[in-house]
Amino acid sequence: MVSAHRDGSGPGGGAGRSSAPAFAPGPDGLAHLELILSGAYPLAGFMTREQAESVALRGRLPDGRPWPVPVTLEVPEELAGQERLTLTDLEGAPLAELVVSERWESPGEAGVHHLAGDVTLLRPPTYGVLRELRSTPAEVRAQRGLEPTPDRPLLAVVTDRPLHHRALHQIRAEAEALGRAEVLVIVDTGLHDEGLAATVLAAEPLLPPRTSFAVVTLPRSGARSTSTLGGAWTERDAALAGHVAAAYGATHLLVEAGGSPPETERVMALRPPLTVLDPEPWRYDANEALWKPLTHVDPRTVLAELTDDEVAGELAHGRELPSWFTPARVGAELARLRPARTRRGLTLLFTGLSGSGKSTIARGVCDGVRRSGRTVSLLDGDVVRRVLSKGLTFSRQDRELNIRRIGYVAAEITRHGGVAVCAPIAPYAAGRAEVRAMVEEFGDFFLVHVATPLEECEARDRKGLYAQARAGRIPEFTGVSDPYEEPTDADLVVDTVGADPAESVALVLDALREGGWLPSDQHVSEE
Repeated sequence: MVSAHRDGSGPGGGAGRSSAPAFAPGPDGLAHLELILSGAYPLAGFMTREQAESVALRGRLPDGRPWPVPVTLEVPEELAGQERLTLTDLEGAPLAELVVSERWESPGEAGVHHLAGDVTLLRPPTYGVLRELRSTPAEVRAQRGLEPTPDRPLLAVVTDRPLHHRALHQIRAEAEALGRAEVLVIVDTGLHDEGLAATVLAAEPLLPPRTSFAVVTLPRSGARSTSTLGGAWTERDAALAGHVAAAYGATHLLVEAGGSPPETERVMALRPPLTVLDPEPWRYDANEALWKPLTHVDPRTVLAELTDDEVAGELAHGRELPSWFTPARVGAELARLRPARTRRGLTLLFTGLSGSGKSTIARGVCDGVRRSGRTVSLLDGDVVRRVLSKGLTFSRQDRELNIRRIGYVAAEITRHGGVAVCAPIAPYAAGRAEVRAMVEEFGDFFLVHVATPLEECEARDRKGLYAQARAGRIPEFTGVSDPYEEPTDADLVVDTVGADPAESVALVLDALREGGWLPSDQHVSEE
């Protein structure tokens, strides 16, 4: 492969213009593309099958160069035969042209198509959060002037999570041990959501004097979720971070991954082009009210650092994080980004068979939420069908589109701090998962399975739908001629058999109070 041209010259014509079909890669493909175009990867484009398999099996390219993760581009089947593609961001703005050198399918994944080939820059990226901090490696090197040397090391700290006191002490200690090294904090965050980046930037005054920041989006083998306080890092993720950090000029790497960092020896075995540090653990000495290296603390006086779940719980209930655990400015940013659940947007999705009682319970829950003082919107399945999804059939494709539309509206309500109560059948696990993903970009998601058995639902049959389905007049009817995939990830399961609707409503409202989405002292009558 030849090198990618940053000026837009080479195959495909002038900058910003290409007649090839346009395609917006998925999240990982787009992240890979930006890192290729910025020069953070020493690659000219997307890998061939031989290259990807060699990297996956041996952590090396076929020519022997160490590389930790496959850099591949997955495309839909209708684009698999193209000779060229214009790769765009999610808003459709052209980024690069791909000249296809190979088409291949993933082993054991029939129908998953990949294209390999060199990419040529058409236009510098403008899409993505914190774009002003997404400097290229060349720009960062130019800002620093002299290249790093053993006498002038650069410590890269790669993180997707807040820097609490323990991490800050480790960073300062490692920088001092390297001879007062300069520090580059590389903040790993998504392209369309800044995640916890603001909490990292808030720690700037507490970092060593010569500290700078750069924002990137690293493809991750572990799921990246904006609803958590940091993702899971594998050894290959950390090694990739090492390659990217080295492109920025770093001589040493520290990955801040909370309480479960990847094993340093296994990261080094993947041969990143810098030194991966294994920092001495620091612990809080409750007796002296000080953070110290582990070897200087009496185990009997150690106060355990809060776990991510504990931090999330404190924030959910609106409690201030303890000052011994995190700096006030970091805690304030976390509280802003993760407000108490009583002020956080929420989507409550009821799923169950037709006639299970979803709509009745949902209406009662809406009344209870409204009486608590929160803004609530009801997206009932039948009402949505008459307005938002008018004209859709009951085919699987249209049902999935119906759920997707509900998810989009619910996510917007959630984004603005409201409560969306949705009561469709939502028969497919994939559709429910898609709604969850859309909502959790902006707030919280709570799934209620109204687990009324089919026999009970059919016995009720208030609308006569089951009778029509049995007679063949309604095709693809859930529970009769089309499956209902029972959720395995429900936050609450409600069985309405023999229960008064008010009892079911009370169960849901109690769960919302216990979880912190409604005031705990708000006990209203459901009569």
